[in-house]
Amino acid sequence: MPLSKQRAGAPQVSPSVEAFLNDPEHVGVLTTVRPDGTLHTAPVRFTWDGTAGLVRVMTVASSRKARNLLADPGGRVAICQVQGFAWVTLEGPGTVVREPGRVAEGVKRYAKRYWSAPPNPPGRVVIEIEVDRVLTLNT
Repeated sequence: MPLSKQRAGAPQVSPSVEAFLNDPEHVGVLTTVRPDGTLHTAPVRFTWDGTAGLVRVMTVASSRKARNLLADPGGRVAICQVQGFAWVTLEGPGTVVREPGRVAEGVKRYAKRYWSAPPNPPGRVVIEIEVDRVLTLNT
């Protein structure tokens, strides 16, 4: 199955939002929920696959963001990218993926967006967010 196959329920975004989400100068802020219910927020580099409605974040399984999702697979996640007075927030269920082909796809997309490969520490995983809500302002 192609990794960027159209997903049922994937949101459609405007060309200006698509361009904003693929600008290599921008990073996002990822918010996950800790097991005690409090929020964890961290700046991250990410990729947006508009065809599949999928966000990918490269990280390691021992990171707080990954541990939060491992404790609550499919838990709600939000990622927000801001530039001046323009922003886009993408929300949906998040999953920590260890499957080598999907991790490799995350690496490939990261390298394309940011012009260099991500770090390759032991325990590397990809967080996949199946976006089901998009909020925007001035994009």
